[in-house]
Amino acid sequence: MEGLEVKQRDTMYRLIISQLFYDGHKDLAVGLAAIIQPHPACPPSDKLLRIVKLGLDHDDEENKETLGGELLQPGSGIDLEFETEVQTISPEIALYETCYVTAHKGPCRYAAFHPSGQLIATGSQDSSIKVLDVERMLSKSATPTDVLVMETPSQQMENHPVIRTLYDHNGEVTCLDFHPFEPILASGSDDFSIRFFEYSKPSVKKAFKSVQEASELTRIAFHPSGDYLLAGTLHPTIRLYDVNTFQCFVGSNPQDQHKGKILGLSWSPNANMFVSCSNDGSIKIWDGISHKCINTFSKAHDSKDVCSVAFTRNSKYVLSCGMDSLVKLWELSTNRCLIVYTGAGATGAMTHGTSACFNHTEDYVLFPDEKTRSLCCWDSRNAERQKLLSLGHNDTVRHLAHSPTGPAFISCSDDFRARFWYRKATTD
Repeated sequence: MEGLEVKQRDTMYRLIISQLFYDGHKDLAVGLAAIIQPHPACPPSDKLLRIVKLGLDHDDEENKETLGGELLQPGSGIDLEFETEVQTISPEIALYETCYVTAHKGPCRYAAFHPSGQLIATGSQDSSIKVLDVERMLSKSATPTDVLVMETPSQQMENHPVIRTLYDHNGEVTCLDFHPFEPILASGSDDFSIRFFEYSKPSVKKAFKSVQEASELTRIAFHPSGDYLLAGTLHPTIRLYDVNTFQCFVGSNPQDQHKGKILGLSWSPNANMFVSCSNDGSIKIWDGISHKCINTFSKAHDSKDVCSVAFTRNSKYVLSCGMDSLVKLWELSTNRCLIVYTGAGATGAMTHGTSACFNHTEDYVLFPDEKTRSLCCWDSRNAERQKLLSLGHNDTVRHLAHSPTGPAFISCSDDFRARFWYRKATTD
């Protein structure tokens, strides 16, 4: 099979050289021929153009037949296997505006959106967790100041965007994740515990369940079914908890595990895999059933710490960022880095870990620049730099999370604040 592919590639390169000669690009053709060294020499020919035309015609027919089938619609995610020139339908990130700011009593270190996009949880070094209502934040930002001033205390309470403040940890809240279906929020802390809060009850401040770990928590991630929870700590071994019994499972092969602390965890949306990253510089892909490592990208960010990892919605790619200030897109079918998003960190090296993410349509990649405290943004498909967005924080931005459903994101900073950003609809 490999021999056949080599032969096909050789034929493809010969066709390219012949087409270049045919189209009058002699210098390009000679240069490529010097690298490929085809034998016998390639004559001018437009066979490649005719093959491409036939292929495009066939592709158009196939698309018509499968319309409404499993093919991803424009704006529903990145898929470079089928299309690279997709019309971007989501708004530019530079057009987002701050709609609400909430302050903790210590550095704000993490935030997570509910899968519905309607709630956000923020966690702080002061051990508190806030749950914010997105609709209320948008309503408050749209209400004139003179109307807000006239509100009674009861109205202020009723319309306040912070719907819950939870206190049950004895240390910094390092990670958060919402249950996909139940009104449950899981949190991890450097107090060695994972806590589960039922946030639907207004009077609840404490967790209904706590799991004690052997080390400080760094990341948690609910399984798409909500039945399991991945947990990463300062220890290299990844844990998997049954949410119903709270029984803990670990992989059967110790050699599969990382060699350093876990910095990122994420399930693929189809639940077949999960991905992890570590300060050992590697990214690992795991089988979602057997908990066995099926692939490792060593020195993924030039041996620097890998700070965050996330699957695309079609589970074909993984987005990562590292302490080298680079963001990378990894293609799992070919086990390679497909795109590198560059330009962040130009004014100085990173000293704190942060996160990279897609916007809700996966048209853009977002990454906060530590030194300038601005948001770097790229076209996800061609890595073209977009306009910078000043994030308005007075200290390092430690985490960034974009809404899964709409044009909104939240930035968390060591200035104690979390800023909610939204792209408001323009009216003529």
